[in-house]
Amino acid sequence: MCNLYTNRTMVQETADLFGATVDRGYNVADEVYPGYSGIVVREHEGARILQSMTWGFPVRLKGMKPTSKPKPVNNARDDKLLTPFWRHWFTTPAQRCLIPFTSFAEAEGPKGKMTRTWISVEDQPTAAWAGLWRPSDEWGDCYTGVMVDATDELFDIHDRMPVILHPDEHDAWLNCPAEDAIALVRKYPASRLVVDRTDVPWFKPKAKAEGPTLL
Repeated sequence: MCNLYTNRTMVQETADLFGATVDRGYNVADEVYPGYSGIVVREHEGARILQSMTWGFPVRLKGMKPTSKPKPVNNARDDKLLTPFWRHWFTTPAQRCLIPFTSFAEAEGPKGKMTRTWISVEDQPTAAWAGLWRPSDEWGDCYTGVMVDATDELFDIHDRMPVILHPDEHDAWLNCPAEDAIALVRKYPASRLVVDRTDVPWFKPKAKAEGPTLL
């Protein structure tokens, strides 16, 4: 699963890149964690808009106290997209979105000493991760990213990876019927991905927020 990604492209530059309009100024952090704000591109009345939303669909797990905060479900598995939890948001084109990112991170190393490994797209300095979004009572509009099995070359880092779209697939993801959208849920060629292993600890202050849940 992906629990951390960056978008280091300025908001207006991101909007221009994806042919979207911005309805207001957004203050979004470089590094995005589950439960925090990120920006997405979606269709609205026939045009693309860029919008700030919370990363993760809120969910209350069995046994949680009514007063406890919901958990952010920030990843959607490809093999679960037609289950009741995800079906409506995946099969309704208007509920799909693009998640602009410059890199995503995975944790590597022994427990307690894990470090950040960043993966970026060589041929897309700012790429689009296939996403879903929905309104919520808890956080307002929120979004999640679709995941697929990792390529063999990345499997030693993590067994799953984001669904990275090619630029000519953006419009289809935002508009096509579910049977065509599912064909876009596939691995991105490892030959076009750049892996940067660092010695930066995985757990930094912001990462100590309530962890994600994967359904």
